[in-house]
Amino acid sequence: MSTSVREQFIARYGKEPAVCSFAPGRLEILGNHTDYNEGFVLSCAVSQHTCFAMSPADGTKCNICEHGKDQELDLNDIDTPVKGDWRNYIKGLLVDLKRRGIKFGAFDAVLDSQVPLSAGMSSSAALEMSFAFALKTIYGIELPLADWARVGQAVENKFLGLNSGLLDQFSSLFGKKDSFILCDFRTVEVLKNVGMPSGYVFVVANSMVKHNLVDSAYNQRRVSCENATAAIRKTHPEIKTLRDVSSELLEACKGDMDHIDYLRAKHVVGEDERVFRAVDCLGKDDIAGFGQLLYESHESSRVNFENSCPELDILVELSKSIPGCLGARLSGGGFGGISIHLVEIDKAESYAERLKTAYKSQTGIDAATFICSIGDGAGIKA
Repeated sequence: MSTSVREQFIARYGKEPAVCSFAPGRLEILGNHTDYNEGFVLSCAVSQHTCFAMSPADGTKCNICEHGKDQELDLNDIDTPVKGDWRNYIKGLLVDLKRRGIKFGAFDAVLDSQVPLSAGMSSSAALEMSFAFALKTIYGIELPLADWARVGQAVENKFLGLNSGLLDQFSSLFGKKDSFILCDFRTVEVLKNVGMPSGYVFVVANSMVKHNLVDSAYNQRRVSCENATAAIRKTHPEIKTLRDVSSELLEACKGDMDHIDYLRAKHVVGEDERVFRAVDCLGKDDIAGFGQLLYESHESSRVNFENSCPELDILVELSKSIPGCLGARLSGGGFGGISIHLVEIDKAESYAERLKTAYKSQTGIDAATFICSIGDGAGIKA
């Protein structure tokens, strides 16, 4: 991928790029919608990347070649997003750097990506972080990695109006090959790496149902979580977010809140608990127990958080009848996108094909499936 984007740059601009950067998409393994509740997530970076080849340019005009098409940005005209334009992610990042008082200039760039769009693998964070690594290299911008994650989050929160957390950017930056990362989103740090069990892989199945979280019920779910927290805080003022709430406390306060808010909170509180149960299972090589937690997570998404959809439910249900799968769930924001399936490695290819065939017969939709390896976080290619 890095060689390809370099060659594209040379073909387009007639010179070597100053830098080639990459940033991966991510899989959320467990911890659905816990990040903005200051909770815990088990996630990983994937081997699919978004890459930038870039060099500085004079003036204020920025040129970006994407799939052979030239796009332009003027640094004097970046303050307003344009609905449906992928360049909003570039503009939003530049706007937040400007807000921080960080200096940068124009650039020539080529963009190339393997991360599926609108699928729940965070193609947006991969784009943001790959662009950030290229820009920081050519203009000598020094920020800690956690702050780069916050810059990416600001693109979503402040520029595009999606009240997302830090999971996507954090996973893209801090991923480690063949390991899950356990993240604490109160302290905003990686607590530890947890090894992916040998002999198993994740088969990713894209339902092909597109989701646009900015236009979805994502923000409503966040409001429900905040409402539930506020209701509990009336009698337990020490509670800051749902991260501080146990299942027992939530049940005790159930009558103090709206029922829908209770269901949303039940999902998030349960997810935080499932994350640590999963770490325990993985530490004991209890792969069957780990897989069962994936199924529990999906059922909670379906019933409590209502961020699944019929197509995702079909993919998860089919997993129970195809040999080799130990667990499956939706991954990411939901409302469409992908499901992840923990599968024995020697059965992964046949599993993926059988899943595609069965899904097509039930829905008429051709799902995209691929075997997903766990990769490193963002970086610079020599």
